[in-house]
Amino acid sequence: MKTLLQVKSSIFGDQGQSAQLGAVLIEKWKAAYPESAVVVRDLVADTIPHFDMSVISALMTDEADRTDEQRAVVALSDDLVNEIASADALIISAPMYNFAVPSQLKAWVDMIARNGVTFKYTENGPVGLLADKPVYILATRGGMYKDAGLDHQVPWLKQILAFLGLTSVQVIYAEGLNMAEKEASLAEAQEIIASISV
Repeated sequence: MKTLLQVKSSIFGDQGQSAQLGAVLIEKWKAAYPESAVVVRDLVADTIPHFDMSVISALMTDEADRTDEQRAVVALSDDLVNEIASADALIISAPMYNFAVPSQLKAWVDMIARNGVTFKYTENGPVGLLADKPVYILATRGGMYKDAGLDHQVPWLKQILAFLGLTSVQVIYAEGLNMAEKEASLAEAQEIIASISV
């Protein structure tokens, strides 16, 4: 049975445009794989601690020496990594806030980027340890950034995903959502979702 993982980061929950486009893609996935499972990780409804000294200390402390609080942090990180490893494909619903990804999405990345677990350093440079699989990024923005040299969101997401071994990334954009282009942009994004092969 196939598994699809959706990572949501809109502060508007299911009303967010990135979440709504994700729902369209999930329906396409279910139509293609009726017996599949869909796992949803809502980073706003179920918050992940932001990177601080306590989090990094937990991840860097030997297992035998961890406190109960540190074990809880590592257990959450392990769960997040296992969700990705167990999935056949990922949807990352990623709205743009202040020219970047939501802080909740950054916190998720910080908790899954672990030396020796999802990447390692070698004499030839870093190597991602996650098995590659399709990743669909649903990039929603209030303005027009993709072709204006102002996109600090998607390049970073693609870089960190590749760093972890996930290079089969497709980006579906919906831009100008606070402008007159909104309806046309959402329609185009839905057409692209309808056309992709899952």
